[in-house]
Amino acid sequence: MHYGEEDYDDKYHAAVIPPIAATSLHVFKDVESYLGKYSEPSESTQPCKRYTYGRSGNPTVALLEKKLAALERAGGALCFGSGMAAITSAVMHCVKPGDHIVSVYNAYGVTTNFFNNRLSKWGVKTDYVRGCDPSEFEKAIKPETSMFYLESPSGAVMDIQDLAAIAGIAKSLNIKTVIDNTCATPLYQNPIVSGIDIVLHTMSKYIGGHSDIIGGVLCSDADTIHEINNAGRQLDGGILSPFEAWLCLRGLRTLPLRVKKSGENAMAVAKLLESSAKVRKVYYPGLETHPQSELASRQMSGFSGLLSFEPAMTMEQCIKFGNALKIYQTGVSWGGFESLFGMWQHEPYDAKVTGSGEKHWMIRLYCGLENTQELLDDVSMALDGV
Repeated sequence: MHYGEEDYDDKYHAAVIPPIAATSLHVFKDVESYLGKYSEPSESTQPCKRYTYGRSGNPTVALLEKKLAALERAGGALCFGSGMAAITSAVMHCVKPGDHIVSVYNAYGVTTNFFNNRLSKWGVKTDYVRGCDPSEFEKAIKPETSMFYLESPSGAVMDIQDLAAIAGIAKSLNIKTVIDNTCATPLYQNPIVSGIDIVLHTMSKYIGGHSDIIGGVLCSDADTIHEINNAGRQLDGGILSPFEAWLCLRGLRTLPLRVKKSGENAMAVAKLLESSAKVRKVYYPGLETHPQSELASRQMSGFSGLLSFEPAMTMEQCIKFGNALKIYQTGVSWGGFESLFGMWQHEPYDAKVTGSGEKHWMIRLYCGLENTQELLDDVSMALDGV
């Protein structure tokens, strides 16, 4: 919580809250310093040797990056103006025209949209695997495969990937690995320790924590961070703004408390749903009934507030259930104080492979920070009404 603020007593008059460097420009004391800036090599551990222009770096953003790199046990971090900006920058670092990606099937929908509709135009092909068995990645490898894309747990059906095993396969063939670690948070899972190359988060979720920012971050070794900053973020102009960085610094101060409470609420709600005849299957890796419970407990130190379930209800009953909820609001995001409801038609991986066309309704609940019993009563009441 205080990492990176060691000299704030001297620099900022003992301010207990890190200040916002609300500036787009940093000037030089003389022309010689200005000219020297462009003749000195940059340090590989920092995006820039000296702050000059806000697109290249900012002190408030840099403080957040320092903290997030430490949380993820990484050599460095880069913050972006959205989670998708972080995702696309990480992917573009790993692929070139003609390359091949192996991705988990149940990744974030906008990510797969990027693979299918943007990268495909540049000659980058993507194949999808369920990903629960590391051998699926091995079997999908082609001579031009340059990246494995992971999301564990996945935000759709809470699939878990064996990070160490997949990283081992990738490293033996010089294939880069990228993972969306948003759901687990850096508190409960550190993929870099398992050998993953690049870890990213949508900071709009738990890191921000208050549903009031859009942002993303990727963490990796210092050299990779330096390369992505120079060849990616500076050219694309996607740096996080100082104010959003300051709000994320605020969010980090309560991150352990918020994630713990959110996870406790989710576990209680997941157990309630498991006991209902109106629920066919609950997807939450903290449950002992989760098919990958052992793996999840081995590579994660805790479980956050996101769960999904397959209802034994018609579409009309699902809608009625959602509308009956009083505390859970209907929305697409998660990670803040408020609990949220969402639903979609899901095509299972096996159905996609066979082309059977099978789809069923799924409901996702994000359990926020409200009183546990009130959330249980809310879900019970809504289930009783259908």
